[in-house]
Amino acid sequence: MNKKQAKYSRIYKQIELLLCKDSNLISQMATINAVLYHKTQNFFWVGFYFKNNNQLIVGPYQGPVACQILPFPNGVCWAAVCSNEPLIVNDVHEFPGHVSCDSRSKSEIVLPIKNNQGEIIAVLDIDSDKLNQFDEDDKNGLTDILNLLNPNYIKNYP
Repeated sequence: MNKKQAKYSRIYKQIELLLCKDSNLISQMATINAVLYHKTQNFFWVGFYFKNNNQLIVGPYQGPVACQILPFPNGVCWAAVCSNEPLIVNDVHEFPGHVSCDSRSKSEIVLPIKNNQGEIIAVLDIDSDKLNQFDEDDKNGLTDILNLLNPNYIKNYP
C-alpha cells in the first residue's frame, strides 16, 4: 500500500465512523466534504452537485464560492455524467467546454453517484489549485468513500 492509499484508508475509517451516526444523505455529504477538504492538502474545492434534468445544482461543499448551476452539457461534471464514469482532468484549462467557477482551479476529479436503479443522481466534484493532482488512487479511494453513503436514501432519491 502506497502513501496515498494509506491516507485514503485512514480517511475512509474516519468517515465510516462519522456516517454511522446519521443516515441523512445531505448530512453525510456535508461530512464527507468537511473531512476530505480538511484532511487532504491539495483539495482546493470539494463538493456535490445534484442532477436535476439538464442542470447540475450545487449541494454541500467546502471551499470558495461555487457555481450554483452547471447547465448541460458544459464542464467536467457533465462529461462525467454523460460518460457514466469517474473523470480525471490533469489541466482543466485544456478541457473543452470547461466551466470555470474559480480561476485558481487547475485540475479536477469528478465521480458520479448512482441510485440503486443505476441512475446518476449527483456527482462528487473535487478541484485542486495544482496541475496533475489526481490519479487512480484518488479515484479508487474516493469511490470507496462514496460507497459509504446511505443506500436507502439514494434508492428513494429524488
